Amino acid sequence: MSERHLLSEHTTLRLGGPAARFVTAGTEDELVDAVRRADEAGDPLLVLAGGSNLVVADAGFDGTVVEVATRGVVADVEGDEASCGGVLVTVAAGEPWDALVARAVGAGWVGVEALSGIPGSVGATPIQNVGAYGQEVAQTIASVRVWDRTLRGVRTFANAECGFGYRHSRFKADRSRHVVLSVTFQLAQGAQSTPVTYAELARTLGVEAGRRAPLTEVREAVLALRAGKGMVLDPADHDTWSAGSFFTNPVVAPGELPEGAPAWPQPDGTVKTSAAWLIERSGFTKGYGNARVSLSTKHPLALTNRGGARADDLLALAREVRDGVAARFGIRLVNEPVLVGCEL
Repeated sequence: MSERHLLSEHTTLRLGGPAARFVTAGTEDELVDAVRRADEAGDPLLVLAGGSNLVVADAGFDGTVVEVATRGVVADVEGDEASCGGVLVTVAAGEPWDALVARAVGAGWVGVEALSGIPGSVGATPIQNVGAYGQEVAQTIASVRVWDRTLRGVRTFANAECGFGYRHSRFKADRSRHVVLSVTFQLAQGAQSTPVTYAELARTLGVEAGRRAPLTEVREAVLALRAGKGMVLDPADHDTWSAGSFFTNPVVAPGELPEGAPAWPQPDGTVKTSAAWLIERSGFTKGYGNARVSLSTKHPLALTNRGGARADDLLALAREVRDGVAARFGIRLVNEPVLVGCEL
């Protein structure tokens, strides 16, 4: 087995053992063919692209790993053309997400500027319903095109059929069934952002919450905020050797909310609170851990590989944090990254 196929070299955590078989799919036909072949052979399958949301076991993956390397961005409006309906942009699943955001900002496509700096691929974004700083992709996705491994055919889901929720979608609920081939976004056109609703971002931009700001300024501000939290990939910075936020913000009944905890009321009467707040007040401060793994020194919600770590080391720290929060507040945190060949 070539070292090139160690999955630690294909994940942002830099963890994970070897793949039994590794295929790079550069076209949509190659992607579908690789998935179909694995399914026909009864071979376990792992589809990855940026590897930014995976924790892979030290033993690796005893099956076929398909790397999504497809490329292509097609807009239905070219150059300086303007449309009252905005622009429809269809993007191959393997396109790097932040490159798409940079292109959108440069082209005056409005709606994803606050999602700058997020690692990973375009195809991963609808699965997690990726969100940050007051935006989430569900707000701009028009449709998602997939290979359905059960029906063995291509299907297209309109936004309303995607089952989007907080860090959730139908594709996450039935993860093994759908392989995302492309995503179509419906974006407004202009030089100003969508209304800035996230308080921290509004303060950084010097605008009132609900106001708009120039697209380029929003992108620059978000990148600076993320970099300050170790959330922009940097090979030289171990705080970025992570899977981003390891736990999702929990949603609880109003009576279960700890005193003083941040609260964001939800439409169904529940309340979303801050996982980072719970973690810190359970005694797990920035940098908590050891020489192999620790919470980021910049943000308590990221679990990081300090160099020479194993997946088992990271999972042990995650369990300690999860169980500590449960003991202190009675709230059980849920991991956001996908666990491959391992359990929490």
